[in-house]
Amino acid sequence: MYGRDWVTFLSPYEQAVEELKVKLRSLRSELKRKEEYTPIEFVTGRVKKVSSIIEKAKFLNIPLEEVEKVPDIAGLRIMCQFVEDMHRVAEHLRNRKDMVVVEERDYVTNRKPSGYRSYHFIVSYPVQTAEGELELLAEIQIRTLAMNFWATIEHSLNYKYRGNIPDNVRQRLVAAAEASFHLDNEMSVIREEILEAQILFETKSNTVEDILRNLEKLIVSGHVEMASEFHQRFHEMQSEDIGKLQLLAEEIKEKLNQLHDGS
Repeated sequence: MYGRDWVTFLSPYEQAVEELKVKLRSLRSELKRKEEYTPIEFVTGRVKKVSSIIEKAKFLNIPLEEVEKVPDIAGLRIMCQFVEDMHRVAEHLRNRKDMVVVEERDYVTNRKPSGYRSYHFIVSYPVQTAEGELELLAEIQIRTLAMNFWATIEHSLNYKYRGNIPDNVRQRLVAAAEASFHLDNEMSVIREEILEAQILFETKSNTVEDILRNLEKLIVSGHVEMASEFHQRFHEMQSEDIGKLQLLAEEIKEKLNQLHDGS
């Protein structure tokens, strides 16, 4: 096994990670179009390094001849703002037809003794290769941003101390994990306020983009003076509420349509 062609062995896993990133990011975009808000903040992915695969196989008592049984050679991570979002994403994963959920591990409800919290899926995912279809295992982790921050620190400390973190540091880590989870809970309490603010900001941003894009169209079509008048009004209401900006956007759009119909 040590002399095997690792590049060839890992190639389908790299393909799986790239495909799953595209699919999960597409899910994010689709939900955002439908609901103005998406439970997925962002998606990352990686393929384990060879040294880490060998170490994980040894930890799981998996013979190197059967190293494909290591469940997280391909790994995806989905970041969410709120704990509630994690459960929504989990439901979407369960309902997908392009992968089969092999195992679920809920470390949110039942955190690890270390304080670690996350939601893990092991899925079987088909990759199309030149030699035919290949079923691979992949791990998908769902975390909040706070959970991920804590887990990243713990991972670094485990690496430094080779898994034997001193008791005083470990106790502080557990306390930090509880503080992190408390933060997530507090954010959930004011979740609706946060979402309303985020949607309002995005709506205003999109409205401003529409106004500027349509002003550019007026200029290109030769109606420079009209564009200048609209721009002056736009400049004067930058601090105004979103309602007035939307009315201006509609007025500019209507004028463009009239000019187009009259040409």
